[in-house]
Amino acid sequence: MARPMTLRSAPGTYVLLIGVAAPQRISVGRLGTMALRPGTYAYAGSAFGSGGVRARVERHLRGTTSPHWHIDYLRPRGRMQHVWHTYDAARRECTWAEALRTMPGASAPLAGFGASDCGCPAHLVYVPRRPSLAAFREWVVQATGVHAPIHVHAVEPDRGVG
Repeated sequence: MARPMTLRSAPGTYVLLIGVAAPQRISVGRLGTMALRPGTYAYAGSAFGSGGVRARVERHLRGTTSPHWHIDYLRPRGRMQHVWHTYDAARRECTWAEALRTMPGASAPLAGFGASDCGCPAHLVYVPRRPSLAAFREWVVQATGVHAPIHVHAVEPDRGVG
């Protein structure tokens, strides 16, 4: 298991890995209804606003009663397991979402989820088992050439980002 680390207030890209234990249906605003299956949901996002990766991940961990982003509808239905992230001025969330969609057994459970500001099929991917960080890193480096290091943050219940 990855060791918890402190996240920095720097711009970057992240993937939230959320485990869902039981089948359920959720409404995702204007996108419609999504059927959740047991397994892992990986959501690729970016953090280029104030507070960078740290602020964005803290917000996702904290949750909200007023959904703003598509992920806000899914977040309370599962358990956040890990955050993969990089500190990099390059916008990589579309490339990362594509890498996730190529993982074995991966599928996009709801068209357009997390991708309302780009042309991607979705930034949310379902996989029956948690994907391998090593395989993800390898794919991203092959797709992009030089890439900033990808870090892992293990989320512990009630501990947040540290």
